[in-house]
Order: sequence, then structure tokens, then C-alpha cells
Amino acid sequence: MNHSMEALQLVPPERGDLDLEAANAELEGADAEEIVRWAAETFGERLVMTSSFGAHSALMLHLASRVVPKIPVIFLDTGYLFPETYQFAEALRARFGLRIEVFAPTITAARQEALYGRLYDGDEADLARYQEINKLEPMRRALRELDAGAWLAGLRAEQTSFRSGLSTVTVQNGIYKVHPILRWSKKDVVDYFDLYDLPHHPLFAWGYRSIGDVHSTTPVAPDETDDRAGRQLGEKRECGIHLPDPEAQASLKSSGL
Repeated sequence: MNHSMEALQLVPPERGDLDLEAANAELEGADAEEIVRWAAETFGERLVMTSSFGAHSALMLHLASRVVPKIPVIFLDTGYLFPETYQFAEALRARFGLRIEVFAPTITAARQEALYGRLYDGDEADLARYQEINKLEPMRRALRELDAGAWLAGLRAEQTSFRSGLSTVTVQNGIYKVHPILRWSKKDVVDYFDLYDLPHHPLFAWGYRSIGDVHSTTPVAPDETDDRAGRQLGEKRECGIHLPDPEAQASLKSSGL
């Protein structure tokens, strides 16, 4: 049963004083739109979101922009994205009127490879360096420069074992994270796309279901049940930016944010 927004008892918190247990209890049973609205009213202008502009990114962008027009959308440009990803981002910017905030590494891909080689083809230490340069440091910088107090993320529990243990509202490295579609199934995602006639990433039609950097993304077989089977960076299937610091270096399978 969905909660009314009146029942959620919104009280805008200062950094660090939100009662997570109470917040998650209040949001139990709330639908995705209610959760986004709760986050907007709770965190105000300090609410941001991330997007990889990947296979299913139109869903969260549509959902969030309907409730919070002009929410800052953090787009990490690693320098290794598919051309279609940049084109898709521009198409969605125009369609939804998005406020996209692009953050890139402080060192270009060409310079990285000249100095360090192809880190993404290396051992776990190389992969840790790759993630730090291209994802973790730009993400920390984005949250700092945007003075983010909370972050909307489109993670779903069934995607990875780590995500299956998340709550709707969590704290990661001093930033609140809100997961509006955490309990959604694949069918829920398909139904939402159909209801609003949303576009997939152009490569989705070619078998790419989870789309990240060109060197770590491959198509998957039609009968493959794991959408993230096409991600080929590191030992696990979780992106470092979605993990607490101690786990970030140990779980380097790139995700779609």
C-alpha cells in the first residue's frame, strides 16, 4: 500500500542528522515518484542525481525530471564512452530539458595511456587506479562542487548481490543516497518504458544491455538472464562509485551508475 506524502512527515535535515531507520520506515511501500518527491522536499537544492546515459537511463531521468525539473544530473565522462552515449545524452537533454553537469578526469585518456598504459587491461592494482582516475575522483569532485547533500541513484536490488542488501535511503561516505526503483523488477522497468514511450540507448538494439566504457562493454546473448554479463572490467559487477570506500577498490566491475 502506498503512503501519502502527508504521512511521510517531511522535515528538511541538515547534513548528517536524518534518522535513516525512520526514513526507511516512512518510505516502506511508497512508490518511486513519492520517493523522489520525498527526497526533493527533504534535501531541497542539495539533491542531485547520477546518470550513465546507458541502456535504461531514460527511466530515472524521466522519473526525476517530472518531479524535480532541472535537478543536477551528474554525467561522468571517462573519455572512453561510446559515441552513441554522447549522442544519447544530448537527445535526452533536449527531450527532458535536463540540466546535465559533466565531470571528467583531470587527465585525458590519451595521456593516461601514454604514462600508465592500458590500465583497464591490467591487474587489480591497475584497475583500481583506472577507477580512481576516471570515476571515483570525478564523482567526489562533482558532489563537492555541487554541494550535494543527497544523491538519487537508479540502482535495483536484483542487479547485483551488493545492491540486494541496500535500503531505500542509505549513507555513503557522508552523502545520503536515495534509491527510488530499488525494488523494481525487470518487468516494472519494461512497463515504465512502454507507458511513457521512452527510448533505450541506441546500442540496446544490438544486444548491449548494460553500457559503460567501450573497452569493458560487450553484447550479451538473447537468452542471458544477467543484463550485466556484458561488463568486463575487474572481478565483480559493481561500480566503485556506488560502494563505500573500503569496498570500492575490491569491487571493480564497471556498472552503468
